Amino acid sequence: FLLMRQNPSGFQGHGRRKGERRRKACRGCIVSPEIAVLNLMIVKQGDGALPGLTDEEKPRMRGPKRASKVRKLFNLTKDDDVRKYVNTYRREFESATGKKKSKAPKIQRLVTANSLQRKRAERSIKKARIATKQAEETEYRKLIAIRVKEAKERRSESLAKRRASSIAKKETA
Repeated sequence: FLLMRQNPSGFQGHGRRKGERRRKACRGCIVSPEIAVLNLMIVKQGDGALPGLTDEEKPRMRGPKRASKVRKLFNLTKDDDVRKYVNTYRREFESATGKKKSKAPKIQRLVTANSLQRKRAERSIKKARIATKQAEETEYRKLIAIRVKEAKERRSESLAKRRASSIAKKETA
């Protein structure tokens, strides 16, 4: 085990604090008896079957959950119903009480009539909010314009009074 900094190869940081280090196994390419687990992937199959690996076909334990990935797996179009195809990897088992049950993944990102309706409702609420805000803003602008006009009139009246009083003082003097 090595104590490594963030950037060297074999260790990518996971958004840790600056300067923080962590223990990380770094072995290289040597396969020795010290290695407990070695994960491999079959790339090319030879003439004979490997017993317990390629001699029997095992069904997929779990399939994709996202709607677009189910479509990709079964080469479906947007018009096809994804829910029908999830049943191909439905899992049947016996519960603790002894009843036969089945499970299939809940499809995520599935566009349904309800989701479209919800989207439309949210949009209409947003539009209504914008319209009311605009109406309130125009009303407020009108009110401010009236107030400014009144303030100008008051100021001009007070100035006129002052001028009149100063002229009256000059005449009397």
